[in-house]
Amino acid sequence: MTSPHVPRPAVVDMANHPYLSGVFAPQRNEVDVTGLPIAGELPPDLVGSYLRNGPNPRFDPIGSYNYPLDGDAMVHQVDFDGTTAGYRNRFVRTPAVIAEEKAGRALWSGLFDPYSPTADDLGPGVANTGRDLPDINVVRHGGRLLAMAETAPPYALDPADLSTIGRETCDGAMLVGSTAHPKIDPSNGEMVLFNYAFEAPYLTWSVVSADGKCTRPPTAIDGVNAPMMIHDMALTEKYAVIFVCPLKFDIFGAFATGGSPLQWQPELGTRIALVPRDGSAVRWIETEAFWVWHFANAYDTPTGEVVIDYVWWNQPEALGITDDPSVGNITRTVLDPAKGRCTHTILSDSDVEFPRVDDRLLTRPHGAIATAGQLPGAADGINTVFFDNLTSGGQTFWDSGSVSVGEPIFMSGDSNNYWGTIGTDIETMMSAFYIFPEDSPETGPLCTVDLPIRVPAGLHGCWIPGSPR
Repeated sequence: MTSPHVPRPAVVDMANHPYLSGVFAPQRNEVDVTGLPIAGELPPDLVGSYLRNGPNPRFDPIGSYNYPLDGDAMVHQVDFDGTTAGYRNRFVRTPAVIAEEKAGRALWSGLFDPYSPTADDLGPGVANTGRDLPDINVVRHGGRLLAMAETAPPYALDPADLSTIGRETCDGAMLVGSTAHPKIDPSNGEMVLFNYAFEAPYLTWSVVSADGKCTRPPTAIDGVNAPMMIHDMALTEKYAVIFVCPLKFDIFGAFATGGSPLQWQPELGTRIALVPRDGSAVRWIETEAFWVWHFANAYDTPTGEVVIDYVWWNQPEALGITDDPSVGNITRTVLDPAKGRCTHTILSDSDVEFPRVDDRLLTRPHGAIATAGQLPGAADGINTVFFDNLTSGGQTFWDSGSVSVGEPIFMSGDSNNYWGTIGTDIETMMSAFYIFPEDSPETGPLCTVDLPIRVPAGLHGCWIPGSPR
């Protein structure tokens, strides 16, 4: 409960906040529209639904706003039936969102602020409960559509209309929480996930079968003795691969000093955990300090090595912990479990993030990686989609000009395959969905679908093939 000495904070100055204005400005409208305008030819074999999640405050935030960790969840869906396209969006209505809708204003402050609403603000049903923020990702598994949070249980959504069903623990695999980036093995449908915590055990992993049953309850990973922020993971046929970069939580210190609860400690180096999926002992490999937000894919080699492709950052600049400049580069790390060694190779020096592959190839060798980023010398902002062909070693790109683009998603069709992403024109503030051919995406979109409302710049999602709606 709130201390009487902590008054309700003021509303955040949204107009001057970089993640609450411009392409990041919240969208408060919820719509359901079919028959969207299409420029170009919609591929007739593209049938399915694209879904994407992202932070979207229901009301003007109070106190502070820490992107991407703060912000209520809004899920966006673009449907294709081969001839037409439709769009819908919905807030994920957690108990906190419902309470704020009843109050008509924000009740909770920023994630790391000392203020929290009183029992009088909330009423008996919500008082003394935490604020869930399932705003990072949306995945489908075991018949469930899940809005994923960072270190909290996901929320199940109704695939028919995106309405909120409620908290989902996946048969006990996510009792306390989960990464927002679980990995699904396409060979057997298993979903493997981890969770970091602020008290021991600081790092656990668990497994959910293809039919949604917990086959490994949260199991401690030995070798982690402090709360560390870990955003994503990789998966091979043999291992869950977790990079423990030196980004350490100090919540109580932050409350005492008013500083950041996250401390970058490069002297600790980065430690890589190879967690055997058969349950045998974890193996650790130590290397230099760097930061990872997102992995593209990983796989085992016939000689026993482990190959991981991801975006390497010298430090987590996006969190505002350090002013040192940094760029994200597609990097390949090769682990030798037998020798306890690793090598790192930059595959491309383009400044990128949001790496994605064909999800049907997770845990196996992949031939291409798509990312979103910016060209050298370009103004701040993500306005270019990059495509790295790992077979030829070449990189191509599509420069969108004035369009701010999001994470590219691989979309499988009946005959051909495609890449797709949502973009917003920074001059008109109108949003659209862009569809690229898999074999020559640098030629630009095959078609552009005009969306009925502006979609705020957001985070992660998935492609669900099959008849939509």
